[in-house]
Amino acid sequence: MDLITEKIKKTSLSTKQDRFGKIISGMALLLITSVVVLIFGFVMTRGIATFTTDKVSVSKFLFGTNWNPSVVDPKTNQPGIGALPLIVGSLAVTFLAALIATPFAIGTAVFMTEIAKKRGAKIMQPVIELLVGIPSVVYGVIGLTVVVPAVRALFGGTGLGILSGTIVLFVMILPTITSMTVDTLKAVPRHYRESALAIGATRWQMIYKVILRAATPGILTAIVFGMARAFGEALAVQMVIGNSAMMPTSLVAPAATLTSVLTMGIGNTVMGTLQNNVLWSLAMILLLMSLVFNLLIRLIGRKGELK
Repeated sequence: MDLITEKIKKTSLSTKQDRFGKIISGMALLLITSVVVLIFGFVMTRGIATFTTDKVSVSKFLFGTNWNPSVVDPKTNQPGIGALPLIVGSLAVTFLAALIATPFAIGTAVFMTEIAKKRGAKIMQPVIELLVGIPSVVYGVIGLTVVVPAVRALFGGTGLGILSGTIVLFVMILPTITSMTVDTLKAVPRHYRESALAIGATRWQMIYKVILRAATPGILTAIVFGMARAFGEALAVQMVIGNSAMMPTSLVAPAATLTSVLTMGIGNTVMGTLQNNVLWSLAMILLLMSLVFNLLIRLIGRKGELK
């Protein structure tokens, strides 16, 4: 009897394995959380040094239009640290690329899931996977050798500018939005389609008025994901946008983005100087925008669940 009681009280092998798995999972979660917190803390600490150490006005930094931190402006006797042209350039290429990519992505996803399921998936899925796997530098080289000359021939000028950056980003974010939209359309319950067809709706009416409306939260999430990818892209945009830190006057005029200026300048400045601190402030803006995109995704997801 004592032997049986002892065996019952003894921890089983499966229980030990379960506890070990929980410990490993907890350690992994703690590691990931720590890395994220450290990244945010490091970037934020460096980013606010512009305003705490160098005593730069936040409004001047965010809304100033002169960006040239290494040269002192003779009028104000201060270096040019107005980041508004860079912010406008980043937002312009991001929103324009998402605006162009969205109808193409939705059309491709509808073709793959509703019109030609087998043939569409067989043809388009490898194409999407191929586009996802192409490195950013390849997109940049293609943009520099194909897109820029085409824009120059059609609109004049150098061909470098927001329009060229938008076209390159459009191709880059298209597979992201398309693949997520395909998953969203596939997740729409089958009885939605059957009910719409049963009450006399045509296939196009069923797609437009039922399927796409039911999948709207997921499609919006895909668009925001694509915008987040576009906003943080550096190398490809840097190669085709012109890298002129001035307020954009047209779509074909050279411009600059937060990422292009950051990648070009961060290795050419001394840590702790104003020139270096303002670049970290640009990185802080990128990080905060990434947080905004993630919050938008969560908000859209919650609204979709409530419906």
